[in-house]
Amino acid sequence: MIPLSFIWVFVVTMAIGLPIVFALSLAPIFGFVVADKAFFLQTLPQKLYIGINQFPLLAIPLFILAGEIMNSGGITQRIVNLANAMVGHFRAGLAQVNIVASMLFAGLSGSAVADTSALGSMLIPAMEREGYTRAYAAAVTGASSVIGPIIPPSIIMVVYAYIMNVSVGGLFLAGFVPGITCGLGLMVVTKIIGERRNYPKREKRASFKERTDAFKQGIFPLLTPVIIIGGILIGVFTPTEAGAAAVVYAFFISVFVIRDIKIKDFIPILLKTGVSASAILLAVGTAVVFGWISTLSGIPNKLSAFIFTLSDNKYLLLLLLNIFFLIVGMFLDAGPAILILGPIVAPLMYGLGVEPLHFAIIMCVNLTIGLATPPMGLILFVASSISRQPIESIVKNMLPYYIVHVLIILAVTWPLTGLKNFILNSGLNGFGKVLIISNFSSFI
Repeated sequence: MIPLSFIWVFVVTMAIGLPIVFALSLAPIFGFVVADKAFFLQTLPQKLYIGINQFPLLAIPLFILAGEIMNSGGITQRIVNLANAMVGHFRAGLAQVNIVASMLFAGLSGSAVADTSALGSMLIPAMEREGYTRAYAAAVTGASSVIGPIIPPSIIMVVYAYIMNVSVGGLFLAGFVPGITCGLGLMVVTKIIGERRNYPKREKRASFKERTDAFKQGIFPLLTPVIIIGGILIGVFTPTEAGAAAVVYAFFISVFVIRDIKIKDFIPILLKTGVSASAILLAVGTAVVFGWISTLSGIPNKLSAFIFTLSDNKYLLLLLLNIFFLIVGMFLDAGPAILILGPIVAPLMYGLGVEPLHFAIIMCVNLTIGLATPPMGLILFVASSISRQPIESIVKNMLPYYIVHVLIILAVTWPLTGLKNFILNSGLNGFGKVLIISNFSSFI
């Protein structure tokens, strides 16, 4: 039996600011040494390699590459122009554009950090020129960037699907509803704030021609999630192959259609992709090792016994888990948190009757929101770097948006069960019922 002291090593190394990869590596080494099972150390590199050497994980660098190709051209500006044509005339128009652009951008990158970096560098200075404070502009950017990993494609969801053997296509589909709902909720809050602070809006609504032109410019990038999700659902390709298809499509429209990228530009794109993907995959490998020693130490059984002493009501336990996930998300990135906690917590909830897809989206959405919560939210650091504003000021301006985030978590956790019965009793034909029920059963 492995003593639980390795957990404290992990907590302490994280507390002193050691990168997550090193924290996840040092904890198992310490645990095996203390338990006088040093012979297990010989298998650590093998476990690490096995954790990485999985075909489904190839989707991660492919989606990252597709996103980088999209981001390096003029696609970001096209997305902003389309969003401006759609909602620029609303009160606090540029803030609304920021949110809508994040919703559109989510279908390209699958990364909250990429969203914050690409849109923030463009929209934060523009919002300041329109009379917004830089702190508020950074807050809107950070709050809306959370949508990036929720609306597919999502790197976090790929990681969860791999580690927990959940359908990637089903998880991608399940992300649309909370992602779009979150965006709409943020827009409502922005309108209220805009009215109170008298933030500017576009003088007149965009003409039909302006909207049409903006849509024509943005249509090719917006087809990316359609190709990915559609291809997976109809069985044309696997999630990994969908990533490859996204790369080919991004390359084609960037080089031959939009023509904003030259062949020589792909060297820095590939280097950046390599750095980003290697960091994620190394975290996956070390998390697999950490999960292995956690199993050897009996943590899942001990946690299961502890949870069931609290309650056997799944809704109460889901509430407690949501609070726990929110706290974890404040200190740990979503990817490593899923890799560490998913195999431990998910089977317990399955035993209480929670559907795998439902719990998957609960965990992914909750931990994704943790990217924007202090003190360790990665989005906050990126937004602070771009805006040159202290994190405390950004968090203060984000407080109303946190309310929306929490409400989305609650809505995903406790869905309206009557909606399923309504659909079943509706006048939809058989195919329509099956399509809706199967794709959105995680919410109903």
